[in-house]
Amino acid sequence: MKESQVRQNKATRQWVIFAPERRRRPTDFMRPREGRTREPEHDPDCPFCPGNEGRLPDIIEEVRDARGRWLTRVVPNKFPALTPTGELARSREGIYLAMGGFGHHEVIVETPLHNLQPGQMSEEEAGGIVRTYLSRYRVLTEEEKTMMVIVFRNHGERAGTSLRHPHSQLIATGMVPHHVRWREEEAERYFDEWGRCVFCDILEFEERAGLRVVLANASFLVFVPYAAEVPFELWVMPRIHRADFGDMSEEEARDLASALRGALGILHRRLGDPDYNMVVNTSARYRAGEPRLHWYVQVRPRLLTAAGFEIGSGIGINPSLPEDDAAFLRGEGKQ
Repeated sequence: MKESQVRQNKATRQWVIFAPERRRRPTDFMRPREGRTREPEHDPDCPFCPGNEGRLPDIIEEVRDARGRWLTRVVPNKFPALTPTGELARSREGIYLAMGGFGHHEVIVETPLHNLQPGQMSEEEAGGIVRTYLSRYRVLTEEEKTMMVIVFRNHGERAGTSLRHPHSQLIATGMVPHHVRWREEEAERYFDEWGRCVFCDILEFEERAGLRVVLANASFLVFVPYAAEVPFELWVMPRIHRADFGDMSEEEARDLASALRGALGILHRRLGDPDYNMVVNTSARYRAGEPRLHWYVQVRPRLLTAAGFEIGSGIGINPSLPEDDAAFLRGEGKQ
């Protein structure tokens, strides 16, 4: 396809413009080898490295291996976006509405090693991350004032990270963001029209078509979405229909760790360790049992910068076709 095409994201009805005439070679997206500093296994100035525990405000939770060594640690964010002491009460300021900054902001230190990323971890190490995600998600969801728990990972400066030690974050909020409500409402609209989950339909179609699938296991399918907003975007979608991330079984958690390890490892190898954002898209707390909602993980590499048209219209321009991106990530695409 050489002419431009506009595709619709079936889950959100958002439009994306694909402009293959603007496409670069896949290897042009790769970070130059000298572009990222080679990190040591231990950094004496890093607060997350072993031996520097005195720099941490607290250790909330740890996951340990069979020999008693910690795999992951959960610590409070030293500069939290929201705090447990905040209030939920709304207040008016003239024509405006405000509320207190209630919430929790935690950091998940993913490994004792300063330079070990998830895509290069063992199954046990990657499994420790997912176990920690689930543990903290379930604990914070139980708090009465919590309405939404968002698990996310920022990798690289362009993705917003400030500390190089491998880590994820988790923020619990006392309100449901409009973006999440909009996604839920679109899924509800699809369910009311067709009587089916839109994400289950996407999953079935992508697996059957196979053009955009990157990898799969017993519980998850990893694919480049049909209307990917950025080059090499990946969705990691559970085969079992569930609205809530916290409802996973132990077997599914192991398979998720394997799928994330595989997907992030592929991005690392094929694109030269790109910056990216990863987020768990899950239901709001009080919609966890909805038959129309389906949680999934979204990975968005930071390879392009949104320009004026994208900001003004809300429509992304992607120069990279999802089918070509998936083939390249599978090792089939041209260099």
